[in-house]
Amino acid sequence: MKIIISQQEAMEKGIWEEVARIFGVAQEDEVWPNETYILTEEQARQLGLIQ
Repeated sequence: MKIIISQQEAMEKGIWEEVARIFGVAQEDEVWPNETYILTEEQARQLGLIQ
């Protein structure tokens, strides 16, 4: 299973820093709120998105 999350959703859930780290997004990189990231099931579990 794959989980898709946008930058805005990650910010709202307070996990953006972890998502950015997973995908190698640096603080100085330009990111749009609707930009999406595809997480594996294991990554989503580690971030507390699913149980």
